[in-house]
Amino acid sequence: MSERSFKARAIGEIAIRCIDLDAMVAFYRDVIGLEPLNDPDNGRIVFLRIADGFAGHTAILALFNHNVEGAGRTSASVTPPKTGSSSSLHHIALSLPWDEQDAVIAWYEKLGRDYNVEYFEWVGWRGVFTFDPDGNTVELVAKDPDWVGPSDASSETSD
Repeated sequence: MSERSFKARAIGEIAIRCIDLDAMVAFYRDVIGLEPLNDPDNGRIVFLRIADGFAGHTAILALFNHNVEGAGRTSASVTPPKTGSSSSLHHIALSLPWDEQDAVIAWYEKLGRDYNVEYFEWVGWRGVFTFDPDGNTVELVAKDPDWVGPSDASSETSD
């Protein structure tokens, strides 16, 4: 068996087949704050910037109208995709600084959005969860800067 001579280092793109492309674009642009990289009114595929990414490739969220064929020989579908618990997609998590999560909560409350907050003690992450217009779970996640993991705690006590 030969050794693999490459290593994936970042997510370059998340692509979602949309039931309602316009509503999805409005949500990710206006609620989440992602910047469109192409014309959001094209009715087919919209690319939204998440972050700078790795090695010059911008990390993006691509929103495809479900009846549009995509790259990688991805077929179109006349039937809208299933979402929520019927989908193979569990959720999308986007990272942001810990000190911005209170602003997310305030923003969601101002918009009247349903959301919930969960803390993942084992890794020191806190997620603010909501749903996009197609029913996908969207998490804005941050690392607690004061979190001390099990290996960190044991190294602090051993002198």
